Amino acid sequence: MRFIGITGGIGAGKSVVMDYLKNHTCSEVVLADDLAKELMSPGHDLNQKLQKVLSKESFANPVFEEDGTIQKEAFAAYVLSDDRLRESVNALVHPAVKEEVLRRVRAHREKKDVDYFFLEAALLIEDGYKVLCDELWYIYVTEENRRKRLKENRGYDDTRVDEAFRMQLEEYEFLDACCVTIDNNGAKEETYEQLERVLSLRKPRNVEG
Repeated sequence: MRFIGITGGIGAGKSVVMDYLKNHTCSEVVLADDLAKELMSPGHDLNQKLQKVLSKESFANPVFEEDGTIQKEAFAAYVLSDDRLRESVNALVHPAVKEEVLRRVRAHREKKDVDYFFLEAALLIEDGYKVLCDELWYIYVTEENRRKRLKENRGYDDTRVDEAFRMQLEEYEFLDACCVTIDNNGAKEETYEQLERVLSLRKPRNVEG
């Protein structure tokens, strides 16, 4: 089994790539953001840890429901506006996500039940996955096209786009860390053709441990 990390800047259309891989390979496809939301839900250790940390803060509006469910809007508003708080939350969320990802990778390698494990994360490189994955893929889209997509698809204004870009790696850093680059500037069919070529060169292999 190959453990492949997939990353790229905001607005690069990583979901297009992940949907294709999910439907055209024998694999588990994990989106780090979705996994984080799952682990932050009631009944998980991460949820309890977040409640403990955030209970020390004074918020005008409650961040948690009585059952532990996170109030998404309040949570996002407080965390995004406070660097200290965001760092505290990330210090809990990122390790929990990594632990669960590695647990699933180990399980698949023991069972030998999939050919690939694909992980998509915007902070894949920053979180040290390069030494954990067999390889990293970079989804490339020009800054101009990413800006256009963010405005059209998410309603971002220039200020919000600039802030999002500022918080991410430079293009050369993505290219330096990744061994495969998928150009997602064109039509979906062009992206699919590139993925097929890349996959054709990678025969699944089983790795113990």
